[in-house]
Amino acid sequence: MDINIPTDVLRTFVAIADTGSFTHAASQVFRTQSAVSQQVSKLEQTVGRSLFSREGRSVKLTSDGDEFIGYARRILKLHDEAVSVFTEPHLEGLVRFGIPDDYVEAYLPRILSSSAEAFPRVQFEIECQSSDDLVKEFNKERLDILLITHRTGFPKGESVSRQSVVWIASPTHFVHEEDPLPVALFESTCPVRQAVLEKLDKMGRNYRLAYSSPNHAGLTAAVKAGLAVTALARCTVPAGLRELTPEEGFPLLPASQLNLLHRGNKDQVVSRVADHILDCFNNGTIPN
Repeated sequence: MDINIPTDVLRTFVAIADTGSFTHAASQVFRTQSAVSQQVSKLEQTVGRSLFSREGRSVKLTSDGDEFIGYARRILKLHDEAVSVFTEPHLEGLVRFGIPDDYVEAYLPRILSSSAEAFPRVQFEIECQSSDDLVKEFNKERLDILLITHRTGFPKGESVSRQSVVWIASPTHFVHEEDPLPVALFESTCPVRQAVLEKLDKMGRNYRLAYSSPNHAGLTAAVKAGLAVTALARCTVPAGLRELTPEEGFPLLPASQLNLLHRGNKDQVVSRVADHILDCFNNGTIPN
């Protein structure tokens, strides 16, 4: 069978499938939107199947596209692994990575997937704690790379994202109308907690701290049950909860800044992995 599908075409196909948009995929693969459209058209002609269905400005995989995506991912994974092994055969070791549990679902799968493709021989140890505890471990040299919410007193690191912080409630309860307002918040050192309480005090809104937890799941459980409202970075809000608006009496909150910290100056493996993660944020491979 005299058919060849270039890996750059497969990479474009996967990017479109992941983002649901030709425009967003174009920025990830550093091509114009018209060039991406041409690649897809040529790919569909090559395989003789329609791989995407257009729905307004978004695109979705057809049944054939859904089947083809598995092959594309496996081919790219093997390709990238081979390139990495032969271009950086020495790069192996352990990276101790810390991230707060509320950002795990939003960022960790992409970070691990991309890093595994680039550095298949590097082993990761994952630590999920509060930003405060992670920084303490980092300062004791027990962690190598952190993705944390920045605050005064922390090592500076490099900014990778600014996240809107939003008020959240259950869509099927009216807890946000209660007086006093029951709130669920992270531990006392959390800057979001401090911002929420300052806003409520400034508004003169009666409230009570109904639930406190160091864990994202603990807070959202109370909110899902309709027992309290909370405030979270928008990218960490679970499906099924809704944002409360200023028109409902919930004013805008300060954004959270995510920083990447690493001690790569002491370890080549840590330095290369940290640089790779930063590149992924900068080029949109990891949405920020």
